[in-house]
Amino acid sequence: MQIGHICTTNTITCKPETTVFEAARMMRKHHVGTLIVVEEINGMCVPQGIVTDRDIVVIVLAEGLDPKSIKVADIMKAELMTAIATEDMFETVERMRYKGVRRIPVVDKHGALVGIVSVDDIWKFLAKEVTELAEVTTRQRSREQLSRR
Repeated sequence: MQIGHICTTNTITCKPETTVFEAARMMRKHHVGTLIVVEEINGMCVPQGIVTDRDIVVIVLAEGLDPKSIKVADIMKAELMTAIATEDMFETVERMRYKGVRRIPVVDKHGALVGIVSVDDIWKFLAKEVTELAEVTTRQRSREQLSRR
């Protein structure tokens, strides 16, 4: 399964110059805990980093810094790991596990943002697959009973 098939395509983004205060308001408005920081490059929306609600709390609020004067570029995770939409899901999972990240932007072959995939998205996909696999036995019994009539 390609990671692009299970990623969330409705992503909430911001620019590097967005203040932390504005980012927090965006998170609240859209009910998300992560913003992908993007820049427009050659007409494409290209991920530059990620900012989470935890980053805001731990880096800004816990240190008593002013969220209205700090930009997301100052606190975003700059070493950005992305997945190409055509990449195999298990390859992505392995890279996420190795780097210890819970969510990563998904991009197309040109680097343009396609979506975001989280550990929760992967769990949801795997749970659905396991449920469908469990139904094989039930279907097999039903077909067997029909064929014996």
